[in-house]
Amino acid sequence: MEWAGEESLVIVTHGSQYKGKTTSLPGRRRNQSPQPHLFLPCLSLWNGPACQEALSPLVLGLPAPWRTQVAQAVVAVAVRPWQQHSLQRMPQALERPEGCWAWVVLLACLVTHGLTLGFPTCIGIFFTDLQHEFQASNSETSWFPSIQIAVLHAGGPLCSILVGCFGCRPTMMLGGVLACLGMVASSFCGTLGQLYVTAGFITGLGMCFSFQASITVLGFYFTRRRALANALASMGVSLGIMLWPLLSGYLLEDLGWRGTFLIFGGVFLHCCVCGAIVRPVATSMAPETKEGSPPPSKTPAPSCLAACGRAIQRHLAFDILWHNVVYRMYTLGVMWMIVGFPLPHVFLVPYAIRHGVDEHRAALLMSIIGFCNIFLRPMAGLAAGRRDFADHRKYLFSLAALLNGLTNLVCTVSADFRVLVGYCLVYSVSMSGIGALLFQVLMDTVPMDQFSRALGLFTILESISILVSPPLAGFFLDISDNNFSYVFYMSSFFLISSALFMGGSFCALQKKERQGRQAEGERTITEAALEQALNVEGTDASEKRLYTEIMYVTSL
Repeated sequence: MEWAGEESLVIVTHGSQYKGKTTSLPGRRRNQSPQPHLFLPCLSLWNGPACQEALSPLVLGLPAPWRTQVAQAVVAVAVRPWQQHSLQRMPQALERPEGCWAWVVLLACLVTHGLTLGFPTCIGIFFTDLQHEFQASNSETSWFPSIQIAVLHAGGPLCSILVGCFGCRPTMMLGGVLACLGMVASSFCGTLGQLYVTAGFITGLGMCFSFQASITVLGFYFTRRRALANALASMGVSLGIMLWPLLSGYLLEDLGWRGTFLIFGGVFLHCCVCGAIVRPVATSMAPETKEGSPPPSKTPAPSCLAACGRAIQRHLAFDILWHNVVYRMYTLGVMWMIVGFPLPHVFLVPYAIRHGVDEHRAALLMSIIGFCNIFLRPMAGLAAGRRDFADHRKYLFSLAALLNGLTNLVCTVSADFRVLVGYCLVYSVSMSGIGALLFQVLMDTVPMDQFSRALGLFTILESISILVSPPLAGFFLDISDNNFSYVFYMSSFFLISSALFMGGSFCALQKKERQGRQAEGERTITEAALEQALNVEGTDASEKRLYTEIMYVTSL
């Protein structure tokens, strides 16, 4: 159906979706025109009996060509104000990387990191109250933070699918809504199993969507200053670690854990505000539109198992894990390290309370770690962003993990408050290095266009370790009559062994790569010499004999 007005031309075909290419208005680009398929009801109503009956005294007496032109003019006048309002209401401009708005997005990512990754550090404050409320053992209570942190990391592939289909902004806002609903529902839980589902699974999944979508969009907004941007965004985790325990201790004293969780539900809605700030960037990950529906295939539809296999291959980087040796070694090392890394965040406060430290002072220990990280993480990011350290980031990460494991041995010596304060200060140094370099090293090992897939597999493997770690530590507590020394011994073992594994693997791979480059250089020199020898053989015979005689005399 074609409709020609005085100032516009619209060509619309029923059954096809408008793609922004068939409408042309004077003074506007083609891709800025509104969707004319929305005008189809106006045109189709012209042929309706109700419209003909209403306009019969005025129009239907005219000749058929005149009636068509009158209909076109009526629709053009009716939709022109809507066209102008739609163009003003839906701007099509995209933000450019490294622009002014990139720093606003960085601020939103910083707040998102503080709300999501900073929250699990305050769970230890509720550990004793939850244990008394539900009459549960250490191992049973430990499943609550374990499930929440595991889902926070394991939801990476699902987050990757949502980001690929809808973009980072809707995914972040959906995460804020889910985290809010989970915490509000957890305040009404009557059993520990219900708490696993609400505050564990639902809230963890919402935090995963907000956090991993913010990590992905940060990689597209920053290219040259990516290391600094990651460090500054991870500073939000430090703010969260510092503020969440203080807020939790204050609310827990007045409202109890149920009222505190209800307030936390409203706090998580700020993730929706942060998601609204994230505008599409020039390299937007918006869903691709197809020009038309593909013709029906005559081949039988693939089975559900085959479709699931293709989806897993598309959104999980198993091919990168198989072919990229550095990514494989790094992923396995981090997976082993994570078994011991979150244990101080969960058990430091109960450990201090059990040894006679006041609850407020025990919560202050986590705030000290967060406060120190506010200053240490940007410094670690600046150091990692220097060109001198670009090739050594993975070794710095291994060194930070080694220092973190050695620091945990301090808690096995003494539980005095002053000793624990010193422990928190030293622990903050290594923790800031791990936090600033964790995703930056991952970005260095894989191309940026594959980062979303690599991050999904990376985090889902991490979640396996996180799911096992706190319940395993709780099991050691139950069989050892609440001897927390075993928890910190366990944490130190996994951190130190993983640091040695990653450092040794990186050194071996670098040595092998250097030998490969040297062998390739020698092969190139040999091929060049052989080619030169062939050229010499092709010269004149007299020159060849002269060359041979000179060589003979010289060798004498």
